[in-house]
Amino acid sequence: MSRLAVVAIGGNSITKAGQRGTIPEQFANARETSRHIAGMIARGHDVVVTHGNGPQVGNILLRAELATTVLPPLPLDTCGADSQGGMGYMIQQVLGDELRLASVDKVAVTVVTQVVVDSDDPAFAKPTKPIGPFYTQEEAERKEMEEGWNVVEDANRGWRRVVPSPMPKRVVEAPAIKALLEAGCVVISVGGGGIPVVEENGSLRGVEAVIDKDHASRLLANDIGAELLLITTDIEQVALNFGSENPTWLRELTVESARRYYDEGHFAAGSMGPKILAGIAFLEGGGEEVIITNPASIGRALDGETGTRITR
Repeated sequence: MSRLAVVAIGGNSITKAGQRGTIPEQFANARETSRHIAGMIARGHDVVVTHGNGPQVGNILLRAELATTVLPPLPLDTCGADSQGGMGYMIQQVLGDELRLASVDKVAVTVVTQVVVDSDDPAFAKPTKPIGPFYTQEEAERKEMEEGWNVVEDANRGWRRVVPSPMPKRVVEAPAIKALLEAGCVVISVGGGGIPVVEENGSLRGVEAVIDKDHASRLLANDIGAELLLITTDIEQVALNFGSENPTWLRELTVESARRYYDEGHFAAGSMGPKILAGIAFLEGGGEEVIITNPASIGRALDGETGTRITR
């Protein structure tokens, strides 16, 4: 029996640590990840692919900044839309190739996706999400004065702009995504967490913010009735005391145990924390299963041989 799954891949699956992020590098990385997703589809899953865009949208912002003397600036929501289109093109091309190699008669399509956020979300009063390039303190303070940016020092690596990261409330294109799935397509959507928009008198307006990809993927998964939320990361399993000499690798979690470990501080806000919270919310919203693993282990994780599985 086919099972509907949302597969959320990180932007770092497309641009890996230590790479420049050239287009050939991104295509090669996307193809590697797509090969594992195609294998999953060949096993009978209907799939929506979502993806992060941190490194990619950072490059778009830097290009826009370097061109400010000759071109008008680009707002952040437009940069997010640009990354959705470019990365969607890349993923749908290589995923289409891998589907053909696996003898799967499905077409991969990209939906540029808007996600509604609440204009009163507390995140707008306290921006926390670093974006774009690093600056010296002097450069950052000048940006703060001239551009009205909020800036912070980021892990002793330099200063960066920070923007709000509100919680997603509604995926605007969810009905279209569902219709494409029913037509037999593999859909790529909610890139970078979706383009953040607010509703005003029945109309939508883009805002300067970034939505967490895992939370947006969870919301979409519940909206379309997915049974499985599969979140990829750069490790094969979730661990307690990760980074220590004696981590405890986790194969099975319940919602209760996952929440307890989160409350105990085992999952950092900037890495595993959002994945765990998104998984909990997905299951509480009617989902059946969450798997967290790296892309190369998708097949083995589906067989129960590795990965971290969260259930109710």
